[in-house]
Amino acid sequence: MGRFHGPASKGYLWYVNIMKYFNILFVIFLLLLSSCAKKAQTGAAEGAAAGALVGQAIGHNTEATLAGAAAGTLLGSIVGKEMDKYDREQLNHNYERGISHQRSSWINPDIGNLYSVTPEPAYQDATTHRQCRRAEIEAVIKNKPEKISTTACRDAAGHWELQS
Repeated sequence: MGRFHGPASKGYLWYVNIMKYFNILFVIFLLLLSSCAKKAQTGAAEGAAAGALVGQAIGHNTEATLAGAAAGTLLGSIVGKEMDKYDREQLNHNYERGISHQRSSWINPDIGNLYSVTPEPAYQDATTHRQCRRAEIEAVIKNKPEKISTTACRDAAGHWELQS
């Protein structure tokens, strides 16, 4: 008799897992393709891709991958859409020199968005061994309040890099 190819076979499970990853990558590709000219969509797509990778690395399942993609999309959209170079410099300054648990605020002089960042103490990530720091960002963008928790880790050159 031939090999069984039902739901319990390893080959079938492998196929299902590959199709899940293919579908996720396809959605990310579509987001990237449709967002060529817009900062918010580009940021969201890049955040979704990074978040999906981080979610998969942490949770090793589809739910964690999708949760990571969702969180990355939100963070990427906020950073890509509304944070210009000035705002990113201010955020980087807070990761670098901000006093833990003390709020720092600024208003973007060009577009008028208000940001408040409350950094937490730095720590060493157990997986990557990089120095990281969490922060809570509250923003008022076009009179709409938004709130997100972020993490940034130092890259090889010592610069803070937002994680999803």
